[in-house]
Amino acid sequence: MRATYIWNKYPVYGRKIILLTVLLLLTVASAQAQLFKWARQHNPNYDDRKFSYGFSIGLHTSSYQLNYSDQFVTNKFDTVHSVQPQFIPGFSLGFLVNYRLNEFFDLRLMPKAGFYSHKLTYYYTNRTTQTQLIETTLLEFPLLVKFKSMRRGNVRMYMIGGFTPGIELSGKNDIGNSSGTIPIMKRNITVDAGIGFDFYFPLFKFSPELRFSRGLVNMLGDDQSIYKDPLNRLNTNTIGVYLIFQ
Repeated sequence: MRATYIWNKYPVYGRKIILLTVLLLLTVASAQAQLFKWARQHNPNYDDRKFSYGFSIGLHTSSYQLNYSDQFVTNKFDTVHSVQPQFIPGFSLGFLVNYRLNEFFDLRLMPKAGFYSHKLTYYYTNRTTQTQLIETTLLEFPLLVKFKSMRRGNVRMYMIGGFTPGIELSGKNDIGNSSGTIPIMKRNITVDAGIGFDFYFPLFKFSPELRFSRGLVNMLGDDQSIYKDPLNRLNTNTIGVYLIFQ
């Protein structure tokens, strides 16, 4: 029972855990930058490669941002007090193809499989609740521009931004009915922005990265549902930490 309780509590603290992880990474990166400022450089010509390759492991927490529809204030839904989204953790696995544009800019493609869960809780005036859990597996193709700082020893900071189109692969949302589930679109595109650090080692480069993603597509599907009608729009919000190896 204790283990189950902790697991159920984990989504509540997911954002705090990721925030603490990011702060720790930033602190370590700052210390390492000073320590390695005058250190002997590992792979001094690594970033001169036109193409480089790698893989990524991502941990993220994601939630919907919603807008209510006009029907929400009608008599049909006068028993619905509110609808609240919740951040739920997930993960992703992917590859990296990096193309060097010049000394400070790279263009990178990072195809990945992302495993997402989104939860909507419907609160009613009689103090009951109903939960909609939407689980999706997306094949995503982030296309990102990387802006790099000057290299200091074996550390370099960077900022990154771009777009990520994605398509659902799981098919879980194909099964449903007009009232039992909320319909969700199979495609999404997000705008992404983040920061990270490159750490150079003798045999590889390691890059921890913090990335924020905001969905541009209204994820509400076309099918009718009592869970869809109170809502006008659903957009995804994701905070991710990526560990990239090149």
